[in-house]
Amino acid sequence: MNIERTEIRVSGVSVQIVRKAIKNLHLGVYPPNGRVRVAAPLAVSDAAVRLAVIGKLGWIKRQKAKFSNQERQSAREFVSGESHYYQGRRYRLNVIYGPGPTGVILKNRTTLALHVREGSNVAQRGRVLSAWYRARLKEQIPPLIDKWNAIIGANIADWRVKQMKTKWGACSIGARRIWLNLELVKKSVQCLEYIIVHEMVHLLERHHNDRFTELMVGFMPQWRFYRAELNHSPLSHETWSY
Repeated sequence: MNIERTEIRVSGVSVQIVRKAIKNLHLGVYPPNGRVRVAAPLAVSDAAVRLAVIGKLGWIKRQKAKFSNQERQSAREFVSGESHYYQGRRYRLNVIYGPGPTGVILKNRTTLALHVREGSNVAQRGRVLSAWYRARLKEQIPPLIDKWNAIIGANIADWRVKQMKTKWGACSIGARRIWLNLELVKKSVQCLEYIIVHEMVHLLERHHNDRFTELMVGFMPQWRFYRAELNHSPLSHETWSY
């Protein structure tokens, strides 16, 4: 695919432009620092992109401020005493070294026991916790998919989990597949459910337009509350690169 990358400044805001073989222009603001990116068709000029950005400048500045103010965890070392989240609750990590099998045990409503082998390093301890998170999320998803498939009639053919840096979820309309961010396991079940509904509704309406909003309100009247909860919940530390 032919891809062209340039950068312009609009009212003091740096805007990355990625031109490729697409039909429509898409503007996004991404964590951790509110990077502004425009995906545009190859024939669209810088002047046209500039006009599109000016039209959304107020929204862009609000998004950048949101990312700037959102709580963000420092890099995790997976040692005893650290805070980690599961289903919207904060837990204290207790690392237990030993020769037995590795894994995680939810001891109570305050402690995650991380069992690892002697001499394990940060990356190895992180992989054990990540594997536990992935397994737990994959347990939560199927009943929610079944519930909302019946309500929405989106006929999801497949769903998958992956670590994503800029989205809570995504969908492939042609394949009728949705992707869910592994980080959702750390949020409340209601937030996970909201993202599932959001992606299912995109199979009925591709764009974030008035029809999309009407569908969301019809299926999940309180969806804005869950969106706000996600927007204000702590973000995990990431080494961001673009």
